[in-house]
Amino acid sequence: MKPLKRYQYEHYAVLCKLAYPRIFRHTRYGFDPNGQRIIRDRHSKTMIRVLWSRQKDEVVVVFKGSHSVSDWVLNLALWMKDCRSLGLPYHIHAGLYYLLQQESQPVRNEDKLGVSILERLETILLPLIEQGKRIVLTGHSSGGAMACVVADYLERRTPKCIKRVVTFGQPAVGNWHFYRQYTLKHKTYRICCDIDIVTFLPPFPFIYWHVGKLLWLYNGRIYENTPALIRLGRSLLSWVIRPFSYHLMSKYIRNKDFFDER
Repeated sequence: MKPLKRYQYEHYAVLCKLAYPRIFRHTRYGFDPNGQRIIRDRHSKTMIRVLWSRQKDEVVVVFKGSHSVSDWVLNLALWMKDCRSLGLPYHIHAGLYYLLQQESQPVRNEDKLGVSILERLETILLPLIEQGKRIVLTGHSSGGAMACVVADYLERRTPKCIKRVVTFGQPAVGNWHFYRQYTLKHKTYRICCDIDIVTFLPPFPFIYWHVGKLLWLYNGRIYENTPALIRLGRSLLSWVIRPFSYHLMSKYIRNKDFFDER
């Protein structure tokens, strides 16, 4: 599995952050003027941005995380939903399934009514894949979970079309069969910062499973594939001892720049 490079991390992290504002000037980040397609949810709010340029061989698909009350309510749909109707041999979080299967409101004149989020995204991506471009999927929170499911769906229908999947603060997606059958473990990077509580959700160990390579950003270092219990234990211990850490001389030395040179 190739390491995720710093410029790739920064690029995808910035795109995920900029997915939330209503206006996103994609040309500032190297994409063509006509290299953006927007997919809207049932409430006509932007949910996914598809970005590309003629000079690059990759298309970046950015999934927005929960951004409305109804989305947060769907996060509480903790039961599993069978995905065999999508050609996927496993079960995933029911709220996540509904997000992907909800009707997508048209953006362009040629967009049809009665098309799901997943169907509209596939319609946009297939011509780009036929041009030889490969797909990078990224997202924050529930957007990262959707990115994993969509990536696996596309890879099964069009093999080798996925370049990588990079998620930020992503909750677990599906059951044991999802963990076993997910085809892109070697191309999926799951980034977690400190004790991000969402990465421990849903709170049902051995029922919901994560996939891919975990990169845990903690105490100025990157840890790989640290088990959830160890992450939780270290973070809680850090909280307990943090007040005493300010007593160390290293803290006093580090703050020398507060004083003017005399």
